[in-house]
Amino acid sequence: MPNPQQKDLKSKDMSSLFHISLPCADIEKTTNFYINILGCEMGRNAQHWVDINLFGHQVTFTEVGKFSFENPNYVFEGKVLPSFHLGVIVNLDVWNTLYGKLSDEDCEIVHQKRFLNAKKGEHLSFFVKDPDRYMLEFKSFKNNNEIFEK
Repeated sequence: MPNPQQKDLKSKDMSSLFHISLPCADIEKTTNFYINILGCEMGRNAQHWVDINLFGHQVTFTEVGKFSFENPNYVFEGKVLPSFHLGVIVNLDVWNTLYGKLSDEDCEIVHQKRFLNAKKGEHLSFFVKDPDRYMLEFKSFKNNNEIFEK
């Protein structure tokens, strides 16, 4: 039997923000990428950590020196995609601006593709690597009402 409180949580979560904390090798390089290249705002910070406002969401980077993640991949519509990544859904104007800016900065853009063409959930997507080799995905849906539709 479904929990009635669960339905309320799902509808309320749509306007919630997320927070994630990630290690980084060099706080200055990471901060430079997010602030000066991507155009995000810096929040609280100290010598070895920084909060980044990533489109209204809080990403904290903490300098830990060398680190390693095993990054398994998966295949979707013929493209090999990183299973470990974080992403932001933006409107088409912002998507185009980001894609152009990151291309001009010679950032490592891994994929740029239209997924689910002429199907429910159709969207443009590209991945870019940050200085710590994290994959960031930027998506723009043709119809935002289809973001969670099956």
